[in-house]
Amino acid sequence: MAKRLLKYAFIALLLVPFGFLLMLSLGRGWAYPEVFPRQWTLENWHFVWGAQAGLGRSTLLSLAISLGIAAPVTLAGFWVSKHIAYSRRRRFWLVLAYLPYVLAPAVLAACLQAFFFRAELSGKVWGVVLAQLFITFPYGVIFFSGFWNEQMRAMEQLAATLGGRPRQAYARVLIPVGRGALMTCFFQIFLISWFEYGLTMLIGVGKVQTLTLKVFQYVGEANIFFAALTGCLLVLPPLVLLWLNKRYVFARAGAR
Repeated sequence: MAKRLLKYAFIALLLVPFGFLLMLSLGRGWAYPEVFPRQWTLENWHFVWGAQAGLGRSTLLSLAISLGIAAPVTLAGFWVSKHIAYSRRRRFWLVLAYLPYVLAPAVLAACLQAFFFRAELSGKVWGVVLAQLFITFPYGVIFFSGFWNEQMRAMEQLAATLGGRPRQAYARVLIPVGRGALMTCFFQIFLISWFEYGLTMLIGVGKVQTLTLKVFQYVGEANIFFAALTGCLLVLPPLVLLWLNKRYVFARAGAR
């Protein structure tokens, strides 16, 4: 009984921040010392697709950037990490992959800003995408660095012995075996891009209005209701990815 109560208390504690955001996103006229907003309304959510707030456009833009980065970076990291793992200079290349994380994303963006400005990529979506590759691609390489071991090499050699070409080895052996790792890497790179602020702010010079920038914008304007609404939109995809991760990745791993 005590363990069950502790479990429910822990779950409730985790849900409190999300419930608080949802409450504020539905409220109007919240003033101290009142515990709850004076008015409950759905009008705030009607502004999601309004031209004035631009939250719908920011949501679609954030999704496009994150999905457009996560998919190719996951596949590229999978392929490049294999060659690094089997290389004689494996340690050297992995050290290079860790270098972007020595600096904070905002500091890294400040170092890159002059080059992006000269290349006329500042303030553009493609510039933000390219800038985020500096932190997402190395992560993909590092993530898969432990995947390539002697067992994977033996499976690839076995496929070659049976007459399989390298492309067939990827399609029928390596990718199916590493499907769980690929999905996990995709989810994590998506989240890195989704919540990224420093690079997006400096390279995008405030013109590429992702949801993360919108949250800070409304917080700076002391608009707590719109900030909460944007926060709800910001945490929704991670919650969906968490459910998918539990539903497919962990369930498949448990079945094995």
